[in-house]
Amino acid sequence: MTDDILKGATILVVDDQAIVRDFFTEALNRRNVNIMTAVDGKDALRRLEETQPDLVITDLKMPNMDGMQLLRHLLGMHPNIPVIMLTAYATVENAVEAMRIGAFDYISKPVTDLGQLDLTLRRALQHRQLLVENQQLRGELNDRYRFDRLVGPSPQMQRVFELLATVAPTPTTVLVLGESGTGKELVARAIHYNSPRAKAPFIKLNCAAMPEGLIESELFGHERGAFTGAVKTTQGKFEAAHNGTLLLDEIGELPMGLQGKLLRVLQEREFQRIGSNETVKVDVRLIATTNVDLEKALKDGKFRKDLFYRLNVIPIRVPPLSERREDIPVLAFHFLRRYNKLHGRKIERISDEALRWLSAAPWQGNVRELENSIERAIVLCRGDQIELRDFFLHEAPPAVTSSGTAPALSYPADSAYVGGEVSTLAELEKRHILSVLRSQEGHRAQTADILGISIRTLRNKLNEYREAGENIQ
Repeated sequence: MTDDILKGATILVVDDQAIVRDFFTEALNRRNVNIMTAVDGKDALRRLEETQPDLVITDLKMPNMDGMQLLRHLLGMHPNIPVIMLTAYATVENAVEAMRIGAFDYISKPVTDLGQLDLTLRRALQHRQLLVENQQLRGELNDRYRFDRLVGPSPQMQRVFELLATVAPTPTTVLVLGESGTGKELVARAIHYNSPRAKAPFIKLNCAAMPEGLIESELFGHERGAFTGAVKTTQGKFEAAHNGTLLLDEIGELPMGLQGKLLRVLQEREFQRIGSNETVKVDVRLIATTNVDLEKALKDGKFRKDLFYRLNVIPIRVPPLSERREDIPVLAFHFLRRYNKLHGRKIERISDEALRWLSAAPWQGNVRELENSIERAIVLCRGDQIELRDFFLHEAPPAVTSSGTAPALSYPADSAYVGGEVSTLAELEKRHILSVLRSQEGHRAQTADILGISIRTLRNKLNEYREAGENIQ
């Protein structure tokens, strides 16, 4: 928008009376406003498929689809577009009801005060500008780690998400368990960025990647001259994470000698740097992850019982992909969207054969392996649809029967894929879209954003499904 917020704005005027549409066209064209018109709510929805306006002015009483019905559609499909109700029936009840539902304001007919009209339109457009800016800022900060960005419609993952939402606001210690590649770090980050500590540091230390002699210094820091090579005083991870969250990745690899010192920090909330007698107090939330069986490590004498019980306050197990195969198609399209953007591609489909292979493959590397495979397929894809061959660099792709390379998959009754095996991409696409729509409680704009498609495409898909007999509100 320019300094004159009206200049260049696009406004859709919806009214069944030509004289009203002509009035707004003439009055607003003088202000360099782009005017679209529609004769009723259904006509307005058709116009919205062509161009998305900055503001909608709609009459309340119209045939076919009245202003109140149109308002509800707009709130679902275009929540950032302000709606001004235009009515000759300007009773308090009508105005309150429209604004209760979500209208920005209302104007009484006939419109005689052009100055007041101008002011109302400017306020509405400024409101839209703030909504868009705030949405962008929130998206930049939270998009990657929002709970609704964690992918997995399976009952197993839904239980994980529910537990995350319960645990995140608390300061309690969390132990995240799961095989390599299941997304344990993503879970840890989601807990932090959805907690009261979100604006404070999130610090990570991989216990398996550090030499044993350096881990203590990395955790607690050291004073200058504390050991050979300590040329300056260095802050440790605990100090760096003060008021925030410290993730100790692969905690099962922490040497026994350091486990006691870690336990003391968790109990006392204080420690000393190497080479210092000064006590440092910290306020840190600890999240630990591991892909080893800590209970077996206890029996083998490789992990302290007291530390295990201190860490195991809230255990969260992230299931392997082999236990939630119904998530595979959803994850595949999620990664397709991500890497399309990264590589500048516009691939929208995955062949039925490729989907059957994806759903049946073992995925011993879990979600990380699946993600890498989708990225490779996008890079190798030669058209607008990923084929089975795109997943194989040096060997010929396997033969895939109509039921896949493994026994036909069964989908839980409460999942997005009720009805067993999905035989066509169109059916998978429909079930995925409706699943995401339900997860967003019918919110069209959020659904389109998650799916990576335009509002127009989503609307066309929903209309198609509705005509085919789906009950879509």
